Amino acid sequence: MAWIYLLIAGIFEIGWPLGLKLAHNSDIKLFWILFAVIAMALSGFLLYLAQRDIPIGIAYIVWTSIGAVGTFIVGVAAFGDVLSLAKTFAVLLILSGVAILKLSH
Repeated sequence: MAWIYLLIAGIFEIGWPLGLKLAHNSDIKLFWILFAVIAMALSGFLLYLAQRDIPIGIAYIVWTSIGAVGTFIVGVAAFGDVLSLAKTFAVLLILSGVAILKLSH
C-alpha cells in the first residue's frame, strides 16, 4: 500500500506547480492558488504515509521524480514548453534512476 500512497503523492506533487501556473493567467487566481495548496498538503500527507514502510531517501527521490517528470510532461503537453532530444534524454535518466531504486528496494 505504501507504494500506492507514494504514487498518488507524486501525482499530487504535479498539482501544485500546475495550480500556480494556471493562477498566472486566470481571473480566478485564488481558486488555482487554493488548488496548489491543497495539492501540496495531500502530496505531503501521502508521502508521510508512504514513509512508514519505504525508507525516507527512496521515498523522497521517487516522490520528487514523479513530480518533476510529470510537471515536465504537463509543461510540454499543455503549455507548449520546448521538447528537445537533450531534455528527453535527461528525463529518461531520471526515470531510469527511479526504476533502479525501486528494483533495489
